[in-house]
Amino acid sequence: MLCFFGKEKNYLIIIPAYNEGESLLEVVSALHRYRSFVDILIIDDGSEDQTQNIVDDLKGVISIRHKINKGYGATLIEGFNYAIENGYQYAITIDADKQHNPDDIEKFLSMNKKVNYDILSGSRYYWSSQEKHRDAPEDRRRVNLRITQKINQLTGYELTDAFCGFKLYKVESLRKLHLDEVGYAMPLQLWLEASKNDLKVVEIPVELIYYKENRGVALYKDPCKRYKYYLTVIEKTTEIYENTSACCTSR
Repeated sequence: MLCFFGKEKNYLIIIPAYNEGESLLEVVSALHRYRSFVDILIIDDGSEDQTQNIVDDLKGVISIRHKINKGYGATLIEGFNYAIENGYQYAITIDADKQHNPDDIEKFLSMNKKVNYDILSGSRYYWSSQEKHRDAPEDRRRVNLRITQKINQLTGYELTDAFCGFKLYKVESLRKLHLDEVGYAMPLQLWLEASKNDLKVVEIPVELIYYKENRGVALYKDPCKRYKYYLTVIEKTTEIYENTSACCTSR
C-alpha cells in the first residue's frame, strides 16, 4: 500500500521499519523540526506488531507497506528507487529503532553544505578512543571491524564503520548503483558499487547507541553465520565485477 503526498522538497528521509512499534513514533516525532524542507518515507517491511497502526495514524508522511517481510536491503533499495523516481535531490536513511540519534542529522546537513560528496556516511567508531566502543556488543564490534577492513582493502576507502545505516546520499549518485542484495549485508554491496562508480565518500561521527542486542532474524544473532553471510555477499559482488571486467576487455 502506498500513501503519496506531492513532492515539493529536496530531501527525503527514508525510515525502514520492521516490528518497531515501540520506537517509531518517537523517531518520527524527533524529525518534526526538519519538516519544512524534508519529506518522510516510512517503509513497513511486513511488521507483525503495531507498526502499521502507528504509521496509519501519522499525518503528512509517505508510507509503503509490505505484506510480507522482504528484508532490510530490499526495503532500502525501494526507498532509493522512490527518491529517484520522485525527483528528490538528497536522501537520508535513519533506522526506526532509536539507535540513530535524529539530532545527528544536523551534522549531515551542515557537512552537505560545505563539501561535494556522493555519500556522507555515519560512523559509530569514528573516534579512536575505545572507551565508548565498549557500549557495542563485542561480537558486533569485532565483526564490524573485520568486514570494514575487508571493504577498505577492496575499495580504497578509509571507512571506520561499514555497516552504519545512518547516511545522506546524492540521489543522482544512487542512480549509478546496481543493488540487488535484499538482506542485511546490502550496505556492503553498496560500498563495492560506490567504489566501482568512483563515488566520493566521507564519514561523519554519529552517536553509538545499542538498545536491542538480539534484534533481527536468527541468522544475524549468530556471529559466525553473520560473518560468513557478509563474506558471501562480498565475494559474490566482487566476482560479478571480475566477470564484467573480463567480458569488457576480451576480444
